[in-house]
Amino acid sequence: MLTRIATYELSVKNNNAFHTSLSRWYEQNKRVLPWRETTDPYKIWLSEVILQQTRVQQGMDYYHHFVARFPDVRSLAEAEEDEVLLLWQGLGYYSRARNLHKAAKMVVEKGWEPFPETFEDVRSLPGIGEYTAGAIMSFAYDAPYPAADGNVYRVLSRLNDCDEPFDTTAGKKLFRTFAWDLLDREHPNGLRAMSD
Repeated sequence: MLTRIATYELSVKNNNAFHTSLSRWYEQNKRVLPWRETTDPYKIWLSEVILQQTRVQQGMDYYHHFVARFPDVRSLAEAEEDEVLLLWQGLGYYSRARNLHKAAKMVVEKGWEPFPETFEDVRSLPGIGEYTAGAIMSFAYDAPYPAADGNVYRVLSRLNDCDEPFDTTAGKKLFRTFAWDLLDREHPNGLRAMSD
């Protein structure tokens, strides 16, 4: 594994072309989505939780209903769990809604409003893993954290001709290294100036 990491680091020293190509593709093909039009960490978090194991088309209405009823973390924290679960009805995996509610209460109790600003604090919230924490940090705060999940790991395995399984401890470590090495630290939210 160390040989692969060392070889990989040599191959990405000049990855500006990769970033530029990916940014151009995104600009030409991106979907206009409300959580991409904001830097509000609460709304980004909400979208990430709703879209776990849910298609965007199905999740869109839920997102709009949640934002309308709970426009910020405090309003969600002050809601009754039954109301949160009722709004969630039809999305399944109700532990996501319960964790969303618990996390909102934790944010308010710890005085982290409108939302925690460090990776460690975001990661400490119920139901938030590395991917979701990375997405919130990069999209909301433009902080250099990768949002890498199984889909990203599959792309990275193909880019690096790597057959290491990414569902093992060693594989996760290797693919996290790949993601960190490719991260554009100047534009971690993925929005690059097209003149780069």
